[in-house]
Amino acid sequence: MSLMSQTRSVIAMNVRSIPQRLWMSVATVVSIALVVAVLLGFLSLANGFNQTLKGSGAPDVAIVLREGSEAELNSTLSREQVDLLGRGPGVKVGADGRPIVSGELFLVVDGIKKSSRTKANMPLRGVGANGLLVRKQAKISQGRMFAPGSNEIVVGAGLLREFEGFELGKSVRFGAQTWRVVGVFEAPGTVFESELWADAPVVQSLFKRGTSFQTARVVLTSPAALPAFEAYAKSEPRLQLKAQSELAYYAAQAERSGLLIRYFGWPLGIIMAIGALAGALNTMYASVSSRAAEIATLRVIGFSGFSAFMGTMVEAMVLSAIGALLGVAICALGFNGLSASTLGAGFTQVAFRVQIGPEIIGQAVTLALIIGLLGGIFPGWRAARQKPLLALAA
Repeated sequence: MSLMSQTRSVIAMNVRSIPQRLWMSVATVVSIALVVAVLLGFLSLANGFNQTLKGSGAPDVAIVLREGSEAELNSTLSREQVDLLGRGPGVKVGADGRPIVSGELFLVVDGIKKSSRTKANMPLRGVGANGLLVRKQAKISQGRMFAPGSNEIVVGAGLLREFEGFELGKSVRFGAQTWRVVGVFEAPGTVFESELWADAPVVQSLFKRGTSFQTARVVLTSPAALPAFEAYAKSEPRLQLKAQSELAYYAAQAERSGLLIRYFGWPLGIIMAIGALAGALNTMYASVSSRAAEIATLRVIGFSGFSAFMGTMVEAMVLSAIGALLGVAICALGFNGLSASTLGAGFTQVAFRVQIGPEIIGQAVTLALIIGLLGGIFPGWRAARQKPLLALAA
């Protein structure tokens, strides 16, 4: 019999014998499934968070911050600077003949999370008349937009899912002021859904911000107009500001925040993988020991040590593959599409949907197969070096 035929026969025999070690095999499969599910859970959180941030940016909208600022919270712009930005090259003009520019404030307020009943930070954004015009994805889905000059707010649909007390018509209190919820807006797949919006001049007054803003959003005629506008914002002596596309800004935010989630997920996954590897080794050594006489008989009648090694390896890989599939199924059925929230770059909660994708499934399954590979190598080596006559005598 050829080496290939020997190997196929031993592999088939080993796989068919798995039910004889049912409970040990089930323990290995379950431990690997847990590793995959936990790692995939963290990676799908990072993936959903990244997709939400990246989906928030538009290539033809420029976001302007103070030079050196990486986030809205530590930036500041004057009203005069916001007005000057509207005179820049490539700025789109609205139906009223005015440039589409939105000077905005970004503040942190407290809310109660529905899931934990604890306080968490929320973003309150002061926007002007062009707040909706600079965000093509956003639209009022319930109620109406706030009235200028009033203590009214509109709430994002994502924030409404995660926090309590922001239903249409409710009154909420921030500091010494009471605000009334008059509308709900949707901006699917974006970070904007995690925000509260109010009239910028009212926010400036009540939070003692004078006439200053933190950022400005500027709609351009096309993405091709961005380089000239960036140069204008940087070189104009009265500005000297940092302008970039909204798309690039949120991509950078996603990279920084998503890495933090992955840094938690991978170490935990590896620690659990070590435990699963110990279980796999235990199962495979038990498999080799229980089949010592069987392996010895095969060796006596001419089967090679290589076929015994490969039979043990494939058995370990089969158990790992079953565990990987079970882990993916657990995560896909239990977590995919669920609403979640975590801290964003502005130290406020960002609501998003958990998203499982092919790339992260591949990473989790690869880890499971590595566990199977390592769990099969040493027991397989032991099977290959089995002394036929001594094993038969035993």
